Amino acid sequence: MDYKKLRQRKKKGDSPKSKWLNTYADMITLVLVFFILLFSMSQIDVKKFQAVSDSYRDRAIFDLEPSIIPAENPSEKGEENDNQQNSGELDSMPSSEEGKDSSEMNNEEQAEDSLDQVLEEVQQYLSNQGLSDVISANRTERGVVLILQENVLFETGEAEIIEEGKPFLNKIGTLLTQIPNQVKVEGHTDSRPITTYRYPSNWELSGARASSVIRFITNRNELNPSRFQAVGYADTRPKVENSSPENWQKNRRVEIIILEPENNPSQ
Repeated sequence: MDYKKLRQRKKKGDSPKSKWLNTYADMITLVLVFFILLFSMSQIDVKKFQAVSDSYRDRAIFDLEPSIIPAENPSEKGEENDNQQNSGELDSMPSSEEGKDSSEMNNEEQAEDSLDQVLEEVQQYLSNQGLSDVISANRTERGVVLILQENVLFETGEAEIIEEGKPFLNKIGTLLTQIPNQVKVEGHTDSRPITTYRYPSNWELSGARASSVIRFITNRNELNPSRFQAVGYADTRPKVENSSPENWQKNRRVEIIILEPENNPSQ
């Protein structure tokens, strides 16, 4: 055996048959690296992709303009589709709005008629009971307002109801049992200051008078107290200027307001 030739062949390297395997392996490695680079540069933002997908699902982008370049003469068909879509939207909107406005108008008209009827009933009731001279009734934006002067219900500077005033309040209580509306009672004073142990100012006096009226009416007529609210305004809302004893007397008053339905505190 020629050992010399064998050693020479080993020095030359592998046989020619295995040389293409090295080249093929190098090529596969390069291709793999190439695809890894492509994949790393094309990572998808899942949230953005979902948003774009949803937008396509909700509305096709090319519905109204199928071409990227706007046409010089838009097709009549496209215009007709737009007009039909717009007209359909416009036709559907007024129907609901008109229905809503009509419903609100009907409710307002019913409330107006109801309060007008209440005012007529109150005025008739006061006339039949002989109270028209001491209790006035009128209609405002708040509702039907009954005005009782101080001398009908209280002594000057006091909040306890006098005996002469109780029959009037009893009759008002009877009236309120026939009306389901909410009721607000307001106490008002003149501008002369008061400083006593029980009433350090006109605020306490006016609030106490409103509370006394509500307490008397609800106790005597078994009315639900949740229908009532008491407010004291002191001398901040005079009817006339506080410039004379006659005007002071007009400003010292209690107002009982039978409220409009939309002014009810429970709504």
